Amino acid sequence: MKRYLIVISLLVILLGITVWMTFLGSVGIFRMAPPYKVLNATVRHLQIVGAAEILAIVFAIPIGFVVTRRAFRLISPVLIGTANVGQTVPTLAFIGIAGAVLGMGYRAAVVALFVYAMLPIIRNTYAGIRSVDPAVKEAAQGMGMSTWQIIWRVEFPLARPVIIAGVRTSTIVNVGTAAVAGMIGAGGLGELIVTGIAVRVMQLTVQGAAPTAALAIILDALLSGLEERVTPRGLKVLKQVQWQQ
Repeated sequence: MKRYLIVISLLVILLGITVWMTFLGSVGIFRMAPPYKVLNATVRHLQIVGAAEILAIVFAIPIGFVVTRRAFRLISPVLIGTANVGQTVPTLAFIGIAGAVLGMGYRAAVVALFVYAMLPIIRNTYAGIRSVDPAVKEAAQGMGMSTWQIIWRVEFPLARPVIIAGVRTSTIVNVGTAAVAGMIGAGGLGELIVTGIAVRVMQLTVQGAAPTAALAIILDALLSGLEERVTPRGLKVLKQVQWQQ
């Protein structure tokens, strides 16, 4: 209950700041973004993050799963290392490179964020599958389950909370990273932030930064609830026992 009160309080503060900045009207000779522009920028921001996350989930979960198989275990460091490369490049530099190669705008932003979203999901999928107790899989095999039945009915259900945690991490990181995409004309709330920095108007920067932070908090709360919902009852009981000890 206390956690929800903190989340709600932060959201009220951030949304209040956004409304306040929006209804300032103007600061000196510069006009603040009107409400419809802030709303459109928020929708665009969600589109960029959503497209990148969907692509990352589609590609990263299979990769994370494949590297847990015995036949591919020797190349798992190579695959995970390749995913790491995307996060070793500074955000601004990588988005700039994507813009130069793919052209400025939405597509370059989605590709850049897709690469950044891959690593946490691959790593958590790998860790979640590997954390399944071999005794559980042996028991399932003893009950007559096939290899694919063990994968879909044992391994993935037990690894699901860890995988969702990876999706949650990559989503929250990309909400902030998407703001940088405003520098290559991708739109979103980053456009307000970049404009504010360019003209040195703090209020305009805050008008873009506050809803960006609010989005991150909202998505984190939603994915946290999803993570809790998909956790098998047995794992919840085990966590409670471990916590009490």
